[in-house]
Amino acid sequence: MTEQQHSSIRFETMDITRADTACIVNAANCSLLGGGGVDGAIHRAAGPELLAECRTLHGCNTGEAKITKGYRLQAQYVIHTVGPVYSGTEKDAVLLRNCYWNSLELARSYGLHSMAFPAISTGAYGYPLEAATEIALKTVADWFQANPHYGMEVLMACYDHKTCEIYKKCWEKHRNEKSIL
Repeated sequence: MTEQQHSSIRFETMDITRADTACIVNAANCSLLGGGGVDGAIHRAAGPELLAECRTLHGCNTGEAKITKGYRLQAQYVIHTVGPVYSGTEKDAVLLRNCYWNSLELARSYGLHSMAFPAISTGAYGYPLEAATEIALKTVADWFQANPHYGMEVLMACYDHKTCEIYKKCWEKHRNEKSIL
């Protein structure tokens, strides 16, 4: 592809398991065998075949990403990434950035052009929502800039209205300051 493709980001309050994208990102635990929150919801919606395939992956380290089929989901694939349990250290931010970056890279390596992210690590893992939002949006913007010829539609699938508003406000703030795009 030689011409520049358009990349975009949008924000919706929605159930990520219903996202109309090529892949969805699962905020998984290290085992990849399901759990609570978005991880449990994705496993329930995808069906038992997802768990069976996840067993073959032998887990995933924090900040890394692995891919499976989507099975009963609308999305063709699920990218599983393990966010950091928040401890307040700089390492948390690096690992969270890696979750988003590695998920985008994995989608690109599979030729996927649309994906939905949850707010990784902001639930049971305790990452403060505003700080996690800044990292997520900055990472996506950096990835868009590093990959100008690869069109990617990113959907931030927000669990509730509050989360969606925080994403929108953060995006607008940085767009107006030209510090993201």
